[in-house]
Amino acid sequence: MIEALLGFVAIFSLALLRMPLAFAMGLVGFGGIALTRGLHPALASAAQVVYETGFAYTLSVIPLFILMGNFVARAGLAHELFQAAYAFIGHLRGGLAHATVAACAGFGAICGSSIATAATMSKVAYPSMRKLGYSASLSTGVMAAGGTLGIMIPPSTIMVIYGIITETSIAKLFAAGVIPGLLTALALMLGISVITSRDPEHAPPGEHTSWPDRWRALRGIWGVALLVVVVLGGIYGGLFTATEGAGFGAAGAFLFALARGRLTWTILYQVLVESARTTAMLFTLLIAATIFANFVNFTTMPNDLKEWITHLGLSPTMVIAAMMLIYVVLGTVMEELTMVLLTIPLFFPIVTGLGFDPVWFGVLIVMIVQIGLISPPVGMNLFVINALLPEVGLRQIFRGCWPFVLIMIFMLGLLIAFPQLSLWLPSLMK
Repeated sequence: MIEALLGFVAIFSLALLRMPLAFAMGLVGFGGIALTRGLHPALASAAQVVYETGFAYTLSVIPLFILMGNFVARAGLAHELFQAAYAFIGHLRGGLAHATVAACAGFGAICGSSIATAATMSKVAYPSMRKLGYSASLSTGVMAAGGTLGIMIPPSTIMVIYGIITETSIAKLFAAGVIPGLLTALALMLGISVITSRDPEHAPPGEHTSWPDRWRALRGIWGVALLVVVVLGGIYGGLFTATEGAGFGAAGAFLFALARGRLTWTILYQVLVESARTTAMLFTLLIAATIFANFVNFTTMPNDLKEWITHLGLSPTMVIAAMMLIYVVLGTVMEELTMVLLTIPLFFPIVTGLGFDPVWFGVLIVMIVQIGLISPPVGMNLFVINALLPEVGLRQIFRGCWPFVLIMIFMLGLLIAFPQLSLWLPSLMK
């Protein structure tokens, strides 16, 4: 127990010294195993982790989904999603904001990355919002919060990583994210309606679109619908695995980008380099987190925590609520993926020991990551939008995101109270 606690302290200390958290986790995990088990076991453990991670077939789903999202962004499908949503609801007060959330949900169904969704929508939606006179705080808050839908609505990179670490079915995790993702999108739209009704100058109504123009806008998103049906329909229907689905999705997105004339040799090179860079970052984090998890498992900390929680006499639901509170607080000071990789070795054995479904807990983890991505002062989506829209200050972005942080905390409570919102669709799968 003491060794593991010292390990966590060492990681945070190294992080304060500006060492990348992946390196900090790997270094502390390797050093901890060396001190408790010996240098040769530490070297053997590290080598095994690197080898197994690099050659794991299931992990190939990560670069494939990343590649699919990058091709989709280059193909211009995000712009067409936004135009289709705006055609139907843009004339309402706050219609552009509603359309942004709807486009984020659609883009999330073919992307799997929150940061990529937020970055893409900041380029697509913000110019229209600014032209119509939307406040900068509402505009950026909507784009940051809507961007988080990219990791709840499948496919989701976070779900893939969680599934691999905990050996949970990725297909069931994808199915479990559909209803919570759609409900979160609706909750964000409801929040926009409340904000704009209380303060109408935040979001003036847009122009009304005729029905013929609406149908034409819908025809523009057939590529998105086809990709979603092929990838997710094939996975849910048992036609192919998540890895095979990711392969089909990446190939389909490549063909769409090619057919639309959006793919030059230069852009292809940029897509491949960006995908490789993101994949390398995620694999480095996975390797480091696994090495540290091995060290934690060598100590008595997991069993000691389970015994301590049992002696507290809390109900299982209260234990989950306490974990989520810890996550919400950590999400304000830590990078979200690292936070999950660091804590899953501690919390997951407790969750399964209490009899909870790991698929349900995975959805809660994704919602926690969503909250962290827009929680000041270190929410990653906030800094991405600030980097792409330097004319908007961080203070305005922080002010605009707070209502949506509260909405997502409410959604987290709803998912804890009603697990079937996450588990109904997975229960229908074979």
